[in-house]
Amino acid sequence: MKKLFTCGLLLLSLSGMAQKKADKGWVQLFNGKDLTGWDIKIKGHDLNDNFGNTFRVEDGLLKVRYDQYTNFDEQYGHIFYNKNYSAYVVVAEYRFVGEQVAGGPGWALRNSGIMLHGQSAASMGKNQDFPISLEEQLLGGNGTDPRSTSNLCTPGTNVVMNGKLITEHCISSTSKTYHGEQWVRAGALVLGDSVIKHFVFNDTVIVYNKPQTGGGNVEYADSILVAAGRPLKEGSISLQSESHPVDFRKVELYDLSPYVNDPVKLEAVLRQLQKQGLKKKK
Repeated sequence: MKKLFTCGLLLLSLSGMAQKKADKGWVQLFNGKDLTGWDIKIKGHDLNDNFGNTFRVEDGLLKVRYDQYTNFDEQYGHIFYNKNYSAYVVVAEYRFVGEQVAGGPGWALRNSGIMLHGQSAASMGKNQDFPISLEEQLLGGNGTDPRSTSNLCTPGTNVVMNGKLITEHCISSTSKTYHGEQWVRAGALVLGDSVIKHFVFNDTVIVYNKPQTGGGNVEYADSILVAAGRPLKEGSISLQSESHPVDFRKVELYDLSPYVNDPVKLEAVLRQLQKQGLKKKK
């Protein structure tokens, strides 16, 4: 399996992959019309209570908004695609807009995320803030300072990097900073509990292995689900509401599960995705 993760594959281009509409392998998780196929869980509210119309579709965009909030009050929210995946490439195109809602924490300025290998929306406690998951943290620049995106944060989880168990909550990626309201294309290559890579446009920005439950940074979660040491081989995919307005114009996935038990076919598929991306760059 190690042959699948050579330097060439680290250049896997999401730019071309995300726009290859004719490719049969891509599943459009967001259909551009409505929230069909998604479940909503907001802290302090019941499952699928879309408090304040936080998650909405307008002008073909999945929008996260807080205009009906008087104060954020730590009402962290997530919108979950209603199918679990194990091996896949997931891509989102996002931008931060407007101003943070009153009461949002300073760290949540221009902050959202793609949650990988997560628990289900239905299994979250009513007052639970974040799903047990691996967060590909999406950050926008503040106009001045360096601020990487596609970082790794670990609510209720730990990972291995360079052979060492990492219990630090957030690890910065090597990405550049994206200021303003520009569209950014980011995603992840996920292969069960073996390896996960985050990408921004054409660059691999962080790599880690052996995702597992454990650690903290999640409140009111089921103690059985968060017990340390359980390998995370599959799970939900969700997007965050953390107090700053954000738009998603594309959320799509290439399912690799048919190929994971055949290293030759898996490598061929990954190389084809890379090839498509490189063609699109020209």
